[in-house]
Amino acid sequence: MNNVGLQEQVGLYLFLVAVLIVVIGGIVLAYRAGRRRGQLETELSEGDRMEMARKDAVERSRAALSGQVSEQIAPWLPDFPVNPSDARFIGKPVDFVAFDGADQGAVNEIVFIEVKSGRSTLSQVERSVRDAILKGRVRWVEYRIE
Repeated sequence: MNNVGLQEQVGLYLFLVAVLIVVIGGIVLAYRAGRRRGQLETELSEGDRMEMARKDAVERSRAALSGQVSEQIAPWLPDFPVNPSDARFIGKPVDFVAFDGADQGAVNEIVFIEVKSGRSTLSQVERSVRDAILKGRVRWVEYRIE
């Protein structure tokens, strides 16, 4: 093997060793940071933990209430997909079922509407409703009581 090939091989080994040292150093730092955070959390007093839990509960409650208010006023916001008078709020498993055109006397289309805000995503049930509709698994039933 010539001198240039040997130098390239040594340089590659040194580079790999340096990368390995950086990776191991990162793992050690992450481990130490995790242990320190755990120690800090265990050092919190019962009162501090209760206060943190209360704040978290209030924030979650605010987010839920904000979402509920948004759902209720959605039909009157710009770009709502149907006439507000054609929409019926049902809440679960979707927010609205709209009978587009009913206000004019003839339904042109039935629209299922799920209102979302922020980064919220569809729940598993909401996704299954969407999929059933998109795959045409919808039917009409007339139920008569004798």
